[in-house]
Amino acid sequence: MPLNDEARALFSGFSKLTREERYARLMAMGALTAEDVQFLENGAVKDISLGEKFIENVIGYFQLPLGVATHFCIDGVERVIPLAVEETSIIAALSKTAKWIHQHGSITTSHAGECILGQIQFAKIPDFERFSRIFNDNKHFLIELANKDAAAGMVARGGGVRDMCIRRLSREDGGIMAVIHLTLNSCDAMGANCINQVLEFLSGPIERLTGERASMCILSNLNDEKLASARVELRGIDPELGARIEEASRFAEMDPYRAATHNKGIMNGIDPVLIATGNDWRAVEAGVHAFAARFGQYQSLSRWRYQNHTLTGTLTAPLVAGIVGGVTATHPTAQMCLRMLNVESAEMLSRILAAVGLVQNLGALRALCTEGIIQGHMKLHIDNLILAAGASEQERPLLKFRMQQWLVTHRRISLSHAQHLLHEVRTAQTA
Repeated sequence: MPLNDEARALFSGFSKLTREERYARLMAMGALTAEDVQFLENGAVKDISLGEKFIENVIGYFQLPLGVATHFCIDGVERVIPLAVEETSIIAALSKTAKWIHQHGSITTSHAGECILGQIQFAKIPDFERFSRIFNDNKHFLIELANKDAAAGMVARGGGVRDMCIRRLSREDGGIMAVIHLTLNSCDAMGANCINQVLEFLSGPIERLTGERASMCILSNLNDEKLASARVELRGIDPELGARIEEASRFAEMDPYRAATHNKGIMNGIDPVLIATGNDWRAVEAGVHAFAARFGQYQSLSRWRYQNHTLTGTLTAPLVAGIVGGVTATHPTAQMCLRMLNVESAEMLSRILAAVGLVQNLGALRALCTEGIIQGHMKLHIDNLILAAGASEQERPLLKFRMQQWLVTHRRISLSHAQHLLHEVRTAQTA
């Protein structure tokens, strides 16, 4: 559902509200309906029989907290971003950074390509030239065959098999492996089941035409022909901060050890949205990290530069997501989150994912270049430590105050510190 014109004003002070007040604000801006609020207040999904439809050997649910990031304006459209995540500070950093961008710049996105990729492997080919010639002579026949049968449903929605090609891989034993690539437009679905069925359907005709036996048929999660991009521009910020963020970016561009953590931070934003919308976050993770290593060394997904008083960040990645099919279509929480996002196509969802990932990245770099990661993250992590230390409801306010003081003074905090301070609180109360 589109947010109303009051959305930006209603974002103000959102993090300080009670849960009930947040519900009211989200309803007022058009992000939630009364039915959605009732669903959330009732504890969302409790029906174990629904879980039986998703996986095997079900014994219950493992529930993640569901939160929202605010202040996002992507391509000129105000959005509330739902995130299912357990890690402290991700949502706070996203909202804070999105607000900063709102004040100083913009977030724009784009999308290139429409096809996902699948592979048919022929492990050992004695005569690759013959195999390749037969395949190429029959390629259009095979595409037409698939689109009339295994991919017919996708064709009816405007998609289907678009192309096929063959690759030659040299084996260590001196032999030749042939791999057929197939590209398929999966429309608004992630398309995993569809493309796997198409691959298996075509393996038979290819075997009969060539006389060779297919070894396996499987989709690829490296969808480098379907890419989402985001761009952030900030003007009028502190020049020293802009320069430091650029240097932090260069570090990740040059060093795979830093790039791994840099990209993990990007996925801190992307994965929770994928989970909230019922998408296969593991598939996206696999594709993203393979894409980051496409030039032979693992590199950062984003790039930041400060020039002419403007900080510009870009991110491009294979963020393939769906809004129909699978858990996305059957899980009520995923359906609610998609309505909250107001996405009309899978492409739009992928572009939002790119924006969220880049904003999360900027928030992390800004923290690292100023106060450091400990001060911001651990300040928000204090509540978790208080809970783990076993403090009672009555003890928590005082213990939180003591722990905040400790963090400011010592610039570190841990469970052992929380336990020590709790012991001091209890000793003082009994004295």
